[in-house]
Amino acid sequence: MKKKFFITGISTEVGKTVVSAMVVEALGADYWKPVQAGDLDESDTHKVSGLISNTKTKMHPNAYALHTPMSPHAAAGIDGVHIEAGTISEPRTDNHLVIEGAGGLLVPLNEKETIADLIRPDYRVLLVSRNYLGSINHTLLTVEALKRRNARIAGIIISGAENPSTESVIEKMGGVHIVFRIREEEHFDREVVRRYATRLLPVLEGL
Repeated sequence: MKKKFFITGISTEVGKTVVSAMVVEALGADYWKPVQAGDLDESDTHKVSGLISNTKTKMHPNAYALHTPMSPHAAAGIDGVHIEAGTISEPRTDNHLVIEGAGGLLVPLNEKETIADLIRPDYRVLLVSRNYLGSINHTLLTVEALKRRNARIAGIIISGAENPSTESVIEKMGGVHIVFRIREEEHFDREVVRRYATRLLPVLEGL
């Protein structure tokens, strides 16, 4: 059965794009970032493409490609466009699909909608978390927001250094499982992503 994984994070710069690349590589999945704000010449789509090795993946174009590295609602205002979640059409594919959000879950698309409004009932949500002061709060708030929207939470992926006390309380209080860990690495390239993808595949198959 084809799976659709939505990758979101507890904040910006927590490792969503690297995680997306690993999931894409593990499944040979297609990749789609509905909203890209800024860095259009070196977008997250470019980054994922540069981190994967398989030849099966198709990179689908952004529904909105905005020029300013800001919250999508603000970047859209500068570009003179209005984002509406309902107008964003999922790309057609017979392959697995990885969808990457922008920033955190409640980053606004407009005055009424957020990234959370892009999550469909058939999406499995992988939440990327990173251990830092305040991350328990950020992680539990995101889990609570996902549950309130009846999102299908597949699990949490920890990016970076281990903190058993933090991770234990997140699992217990959030009622969610940490399903995978990405260690601190000097750099991420195709070989590193391929190595993680090999370990990640059986995890994804069980979600």
